[in-house]
Amino acid sequence: MTTLTARPERFASLDMFRGATIFLMIVVNTAGAGGAFTQLQHAPWFGFTLADLIYPSFLFAVGNAMSFALTRPMPEPVFLRRIFKRAALIFLLGMLMYWFPFVTHQADGSWVAKPFADTRLTGVLQRIALCYLLGALLARYLRPSHLAMVAVGLVVAHWAILTGLSPAGEAFGRYKNAGTLFDLWLIGPEHLYKKDHGFDPEGLLGTLPATANVIAGYLTGLAIQRWGKHAATVGRLAAIGAGLVVVALLLSPILPIGKKLWTGSFVALTVGLDLILLGAVLWLVEVRGVTLGRSFLQMLGRNPLAIYLFSELLVVVLELVHVDGVGLYTWIGLNGFQPIAPGPVGSLLCALAYTLVCCAFGWVLDRKGIILKV
Repeated sequence: MTTLTARPERFASLDMFRGATIFLMIVVNTAGAGGAFTQLQHAPWFGFTLADLIYPSFLFAVGNAMSFALTRPMPEPVFLRRIFKRAALIFLLGMLMYWFPFVTHQADGSWVAKPFADTRLTGVLQRIALCYLLGALLARYLRPSHLAMVAVGLVVAHWAILTGLSPAGEAFGRYKNAGTLFDLWLIGPEHLYKKDHGFDPEGLLGTLPATANVIAGYLTGLAIQRWGKHAATVGRLAAIGAGLVVVALLLSPILPIGKKLWTGSFVALTVGLDLILLGAVLWLVEVRGVTLGRSFLQMLGRNPLAIYLFSELLVVVLELVHVDGVGLYTWIGLNGFQPIAPGPVGSLLCALAYTLVCCAFGWVLDRKGIILKV
């Protein structure tokens, strides 16, 4: 168990890392009409793009924040009540987000209630909730050295289940691997991701290796607090990160890198890159004292859940309003940005403009002192 009792020093770089992650997440999720750049789209199956780094980076940032929260003295009943309540609320918000707007538009122009029976139960926030819960419990009761071994164990367990329980030749396939079969059996296709014909990229089995990303963020947060704001800390983070990237590349021929399955090589690669990127931010902000963008990214990092939910719900509302046969957000992309910059450039400009609108929402909340905590 971690026994730090002194109130830990805050690091602006960690808050900025979280803020940058939520900014890029919105950009990727809300590409405008015209087709996004390849690096801003998720790899179709195996492979890796910039977009694939964002979600595991957010989980890594969740672990960073946990390294500060769990060092405060807290009685056992209070700790358990808080983490289970927080996980349940995040999970519930994820379900409601996919159910929203609770009605569907019919071909005849009418609106009918959207049945819960057709609502997705898995998803981004749901995985965050489960990974947070498992990661917090492990961090509470295990020493950091043991926690690192458990993170490796979760990755190995995921690989063993895929290779040992999937039908022959289907371990790394899309529709018949052990994780997909488990999701179909336990949850059912009507409550899974609708766009991939039965495969869910946020299925339950992927929670195991994804929790390793949270644990890595937690251990990194502890290490930075102990090592301090020094160039030597940056060097250590970069060296460990580079080593993990090499491990991922060496593993990739036998354990392909893939976000949708959240393979062990994907965990090693994303944690390695996050360590390198976080080290770079720490060097710029904590060592060199660069202040450019600090207030903006810290503002985003203080309210990531509220800003993310706003970004997801607003675009749904915009798409409910039809103009010339298409949703309003699509229409804005087609008529407001594509004439100026056709293709992926216009798509990116549209996404950036929308992201700035979401940032403005976060700024208003920040000015009013409103922080969405669950």
